[in-house]
Amino acid sequence: MIKSIVEKILAGGSLSYEEACRLAETGERDLPELLAAANRVREKFAGNKVDLCAIINAKSGNCSEDCKYCAQSAHHNCEVDVYDLLPLEEILQRAKEVEREGVRRFSLVTSGKGINDRDFAKVIEIYKVLRRETSLHLCASLGIIDYDRAMALKEAGVTMYHHNLETAKSYFDKICTTHTYEDRVSTIMAAKRAGLKVCSGGIISMGETMEQRIEMAFALKELDVASVPINILNPIPGTALAGVKVIPPMEILKTIALFRLILPDKLIRFAGGREQALRDLQSLGYFAGINASLVGSYLTTKGRTIVDDKQLIADMGLEI
Repeated sequence: MIKSIVEKILAGGSLSYEEACRLAETGERDLPELLAAANRVREKFAGNKVDLCAIINAKSGNCSEDCKYCAQSAHHNCEVDVYDLLPLEEILQRAKEVEREGVRRFSLVTSGKGINDRDFAKVIEIYKVLRRETSLHLCASLGIIDYDRAMALKEAGVTMYHHNLETAKSYFDKICTTHTYEDRVSTIMAAKRAGLKVCSGGIISMGETMEQRIEMAFALKELDVASVPINILNPIPGTALAGVKVIPPMEILKTIALFRLILPDKLIRFAGGREQALRDLQSLGYFAGINASLVGSYLTTKGRTIVDDKQLIADMGLEI
């Protein structure tokens, strides 16, 4: 079954939802064959290069939303730094640091459902400076935005907007109740209408089923996003999901492989939680179809060093 389906994809066909659910039943004995199939699809449609991006937590904490996984939510009691929008000088310094380390994409990320007018005006000026003083591809992750703000970001030099679906539509209200799945889709559509590329994925291991992960992957295919970050839950003390047991590494790798088969030509991006969940098996993520990675630290947790991630990519025979 794996062989026949992958040959269909390599010939230009697409994976159906039913076929993806059948592949999800692959047992551990046949999992290497599924990963190898995803790797073949990655090689054909996405090539041998790995896209690196880095972020800065430009505004932290006191978020009004109740997303159950998030340490920055005001609904949770977590030990997290709380601060307003960082000054330009600090953001520019970080941007130049990651640029020197070989990263080509850089994003400001702000906490909250959205960003107020005063901070948005400041962010626009920051992006203008970043465009002028670095050669980085600029991304933004500022919560829910409309078309006018998306256009303003594009005019300031932003090329990609990040806004995760987070999970399947059928599971979304189990994770967040202060805004809707449709709010997230509307933001993605506004960014695309403004001519921005979109980076959108989600978090796995929040209690959803494998079928719901597949549902999310097909929703992302329908939205035709350019980059799909796959985060793995990091159960942070104080959050509503603090006690959740993270799914096993083999199930994570199977999920990555299915995303690659569903989205053969997209950037499938390693993101938060991989260090804790995959441990020494992170390299297999690239064999399962990963061709992009968020590197350095995340919003409230530390990641691997950029040097270590670049070495891992080189060891896998891939190029930055």
